[in-house]
Amino acid sequence: MAKKRILSGMRPTGRLHLGHYVGALENWVSFQDEYDCFFEVADWHALTSEYHNSASIAANTIEIMADFLSVGLDPERSTIFVQSHVPFHAELHLILSMVTPVGWVERCPTYKDQVKELAAKDINTYGFLGYPVLQAADILMYRAHVVPVGEDQLPHLEMTREITRRFNNIFDNVFPEPQARLTQVPLLLGLDRRKMSKSYDNYIALSEGPENIRKKIAGAITDPQRMRRNDPGRPDYCNVHAYYRAFAPDKADEVAGQCTKAEIGCVDCKKMLSEELIKWLAPIQAKRAEFTRDESTIRDIIAEGDKKAHAAAAETMEWVHKAIKF
Repeated sequence: MAKKRILSGMRPTGRLHLGHYVGALENWVSFQDEYDCFFEVADWHALTSEYHNSASIAANTIEIMADFLSVGLDPERSTIFVQSHVPFHAELHLILSMVTPVGWVERCPTYKDQVKELAAKDINTYGFLGYPVLQAADILMYRAHVVPVGEDQLPHLEMTREITRRFNNIFDNVFPEPQARLTQVPLLLGLDRRKMSKSYDNYIALSEGPENIRKKIAGAITDPQRMRRNDPGRPDYCNVHAYYRAFAPDKADEVAGQCTKAEIGCVDCKKMLSEELIKWLAPIQAKRAEFTRDESTIRDIIAEGDKKAHAAAAETMEWVHKAIKF
């Protein structure tokens, strides 16, 4: 029995961080035996907000591919490719835009969230407004049965499903309606207790060096009510403890007990966390170093993934052209 197909991707706007790992990459790796996986580096999506700095996108594409491979995405078990290297994405986006009502994109919750988060950038553009339609094109291009999402992203996926139904009703039954694969995403805020974001520089990259890790963790916000060393701590309210639960679960209960009894202070707690994170990241960074030692290895993997993605996309576009009678 053929595996169901899954599609997901990330924008190459900078190095991937711990939030990306717990929020997506960890699940992606586990999906590889269950699904026919397509994972894209969404560089056209990056262009919607980074058009003033477009030269950085190509370099970030290589960096993100290195991150993908270092955490365990396997080109033998998944199709890993670059969005813009499959030009059919742009064509399908254009076709879908012809049948997508303007009101649908204007009310998209993820669009509104992005406008707030990227307020410092000029994203009041036609391209950025239409990015949910481009994402729909990404999903439908590979006739994905399943899309991994958190609960907060369900309204966005529903828009893709609405576009699917509208296209199928107007033309022909070309696309399956993609279903959500709800993923349990642990709450991992940035080091300053805000949403973890490259814009806020409140993250630890998967490729972060030991000294930077120690420096960043030293500045992390802990329990805001623990003002003195001998005050009992509240691990459930401490952002640093969330990192223990995610990356050093075998130490989490012990540290929580010491914190609650004021046996350790926040400085010591953060020093220990730094060493745990350095240890946790070591195998990922060692594998990453193997891939980045010779960039041609990454480029060869991209080329092979592009070829497989292009073949699947070409098949879909044959059906689309027949449906619209072009």
